[in-house]
Amino acid sequence: MNDMGIALELLGVGMVTVFIILSLVVILGSLIIRFVNRFIPEVQKTAVSMSASALLEISPKKQAAIASAVNLVTKGSGRVIRIEKR
Repeated sequence: MNDMGIALELLGVGMVTVFIILSLVVILGSLIIRFVNRFIPEVQKTAVSMSASALLEISPKKQAAIASAVNLVTKGSGRVIRIEKR
């Protein structure tokens, strides 16, 4: 029975250790997220000028093909709201 007691003790110590380490990971992660959200500003995207956006225009044939593919894949439940080139 002595070997079984040592095994259960090792099991308990291991489980407590894992619990403590995972708790520290969660706590430190949430603290880092709060710090970053509070003190580091978000990068602002600049607006694209009209001449550049005119160059990015998608042809009506491509728009129709994309809308048709979305309609086919989603079986009529999805719709295309906006198409952007990247």
